[in-house]
Amino acid sequence: MNTKTSFKHKTNSKAHFRGLGVLLFLITFSQLFAEKLPWANGKLMVSENHRYLQFENGTPFFWLGDTGWLLPERLDRSEAEFYLDQCSKKGFNVVQVQTMNGAPSYNYYGQSSLPDGFDFKNINQKGVYGYWDHMDYIIKTAEKKGIFIGMTCVWGGEVSSGRVTLKDAQAYGKFLGERYKNSPNIIWFIGGDIRGDVKPEVWEAFATSIKSVDKNHLMTFHPRGRTCSATWFNNAKWLDFNMFQSGHRRYGQRNGDGDYTIAENTEEDNWRYAEKSLAMTPLKPVIDGEPSYEDIPQGLHDFNETRWNANDVRRYAYWSVFAGSFGHTYGHNSIMQFMKPGVSGSFGAKRYWYDCLEDPGYNQMKYLKELMLAFPFFERVPDQSIIAGQNGERYDRAIATRGNDYLLVYNYSGRPMKIDLSKISGAKKNCWWFNPKNGGLQFIGEFDGNKIADFQIDAAYESGNDRVLIAVDSTKDYIKKAQNQL
Repeated sequence: MNTKTSFKHKTNSKAHFRGLGVLLFLITFSQLFAEKLPWANGKLMVSENHRYLQFENGTPFFWLGDTGWLLPERLDRSEAEFYLDQCSKKGFNVVQVQTMNGAPSYNYYGQSSLPDGFDFKNINQKGVYGYWDHMDYIIKTAEKKGIFIGMTCVWGGEVSSGRVTLKDAQAYGKFLGERYKNSPNIIWFIGGDIRGDVKPEVWEAFATSIKSVDKNHLMTFHPRGRTCSATWFNNAKWLDFNMFQSGHRRYGQRNGDGDYTIAENTEEDNWRYAEKSLAMTPLKPVIDGEPSYEDIPQGLHDFNETRWNANDVRRYAYWSVFAGSFGHTYGHNSIMQFMKPGVSGSFGAKRYWYDCLEDPGYNQMKYLKELMLAFPFFERVPDQSIIAGQNGERYDRAIATRGNDYLLVYNYSGRPMKIDLSKISGAKKNCWWFNPKNGGLQFIGEFDGNKIADFQIDAAYESGNDRVLIAVDSTKDYIKKAQNQL
């Protein structure tokens, strides 16, 4: 949580040195804490309740991802290190990459990913900084910064076109598994913006080939826009958690997509995917691995269209997580493709990626992670019954989640809402507004814990005036009343 501390100047020398000693202790403690990398907690695994991810020692893992799709191809070593450093500083702990965008792919140094096709016997050439040497560098650099690399083996179009066959997938999957099985920061992505019923035998070959040699890492499937991996692979033994791509369309925007898997005019309702996936058996954790990106045209292909902004990416994040997702992946049009001088941008990207690291949405995602980790993690469930009376539709829809003694309600538009405070323990409830734009808090007051209470933010009723209502059993101290900086 964001708090601000003010220090009064001390003229007494003893007090001054005492304060200096405390400050030095805090700096040293902070440095030691920063040096403790996630891998010290053991392997990443699915939680016992099959809703979340955790480390072997029980430490919760809230996935906050960035889509750095073309990182292996577009950035040199210094650029890659700078980008990963910025991700770490901004709270991201996963970066999703296209291990190969094409077959073959070429990196910044002009090296091919497949110099001998899918024969990898001589892939390490003495004196040559090859494609996979650069990938090794990226993975190792991310490891030092506490970041997982989500490895999308190859983009889906390479499989659907036949450029990558079942035999290729078997050889490539085994190569990947052998090369990275001992890296602590790998998460495998099968698929790549493709439906699971397109060449399913190839995707199965990728998954089983990797898993045959790599027993250390989790695996999912990255599907086509407006679909979820659970549709095809929920029963697959190799699929550890589900992923959906809520995509880049606005309400009612179809653009000739043909056979949709969702109802008309629900295109932006990413919470629906989480609800549907979590209702399936066996229960597996789920995440939105590709929502609408900041600064990308709505619908992607008409560059004159309105662009998604920070308000939109926040809404996608909070809707999904409060509906039950175990984390969230953010995206930015220029960052995902690393738009820079000499590069022709896709999807109307005009700004350089390093300038976009200052964009508001990119810098606001960390507040969601901080909020979710402030409360008991594994007991949290989505619970729409918290919202009493009629809920809103589209942008007016409130999404609620709770633990045993706390509840959170995300309200994107500031629409008045009635909240049933009896859904959690406590005769009295302390309540706050949390601001997703800056992580600030405003204490509202103490409420009767057994009643339905009315809440409305002190701001205009307008999309983008989003807040999270926090209600906590008054006997609990997850948040202090003094933390009141909205």
